[in-house]
Amino acid sequence: MDYQRVFTQAIDRLHAEGRYRVFIDILRNKGMFPNARCFAGHNGPKPVTVWCSNDYLAMGQHPKVIAAMEEALHDVGAGSGGTRNIGGNTHYHVDLEHELADLHEKEGALLFTSGYVSNEATLSTLAKVLPGCIIFSDELNHASMIAGIRNSGCEKRVFRHNDLEHLEELLAAEDPEAPKLIAFESVYSMDGDIAPIHAICDLADKYNALTYLDEVHAVGMYGPRGGGISDRDAAAKRLTVIEGTLGKAFGVMGGYIAADQMIIDVIRSYAPGFIFTTSLSPVLVAGALASVKHLKQSSAERDGQQAAAATLKKMFADAGLPVMETTTHIVPLMVGDPVKAKKVSDILLAEYGVYVQPINYPTVPRGTERLRFTPGPAHSEEMMRELTQALLEIWDRMEMKLAA
Repeated sequence: MDYQRVFTQAIDRLHAEGRYRVFIDILRNKGMFPNARCFAGHNGPKPVTVWCSNDYLAMGQHPKVIAAMEEALHDVGAGSGGTRNIGGNTHYHVDLEHELADLHEKEGALLFTSGYVSNEATLSTLAKVLPGCIIFSDELNHASMIAGIRNSGCEKRVFRHNDLEHLEELLAAEDPEAPKLIAFESVYSMDGDIAPIHAICDLADKYNALTYLDEVHAVGMYGPRGGGISDRDAAAKRLTVIEGTLGKAFGVMGGYIAADQMIIDVIRSYAPGFIFTTSLSPVLVAGALASVKHLKQSSAERDGQQAAAATLKKMFADAGLPVMETTTHIVPLMVGDPVKAKKVSDILLAEYGVYVQPINYPTVPRGTERLRFTPGPAHSEEMMRELTQALLEIWDRMEMKLAA
């Protein structure tokens, strides 16, 4: 076996398909988001504006978050000291789990090192504990949810995206006595649409199924206290498990689930992805704790972000740029070709100091490649106008079609 040849061919395929990913070398400027410094291909740092961060509300730059992390660092040091079972359980972890349980109106919560791990570990463990479990999964669910379902080894049924009739058809076809779990998201981050949570819960009640809601692109962003779409729609109490992240709107790092105490205890006791990994640094947990507490009380960041998203969508649409219709904070601009999407991104960075990553397969289906903008409360209208003009110039230069 010529190992090097196989590896080279694998990378060459990505280049040929226009899907080879390049990580941009940047540093954010503390307290000045979305301003950053880019080091790639330059003689020293070049100023850039970040348009694709999942730190939706710039909470990673918030003075309360930074102060809490600095205080924790000087109070307890850098690392956690081990797994939660062996030396890595701190009072910061306990406090944050209490706050997250309260945020989602649940008895308990459990922290993980990332949203990916929380999805994979929880879904795989739940299905293994429930003998004969069948998971009903939305076709656009996160890769981490798909991995958890696959690793559980259970039966799965994939329903068409947000298609309640198809979901009910699949539920009705199964043994009424079989354990069932419906897994779906609130905000689907690539298309920017929202799941009908109450309607799915109605089906779960009708067919005696558990529900698992991924809120990673909604926590902090929606609801009077930032509990997500389930908070906004007063649906949290109807859901069995709510999963979220601390690395997007909360601006730090980590994942979690919230549920009744028995389910939390089952996952805590059986999930390898929780048991056998070093816990989050208390420094990170302290920052996340400050962020969650702040966003429970403050809607200013949410309001500013929603206003920015609405403004950018209107500017793109008025200019004839092919912005996809969404009802959320996500602003996707359709390109439909991986090579062109990468080229537009490269020109924006090199010539205009605009950083936005192309979104290609497998994140989105082939032929739907796009640029995904996430305007935040700190993006000004002037920045948006400059971005729109830059895109129009590039669209013209590359002879790409504007929207009809």
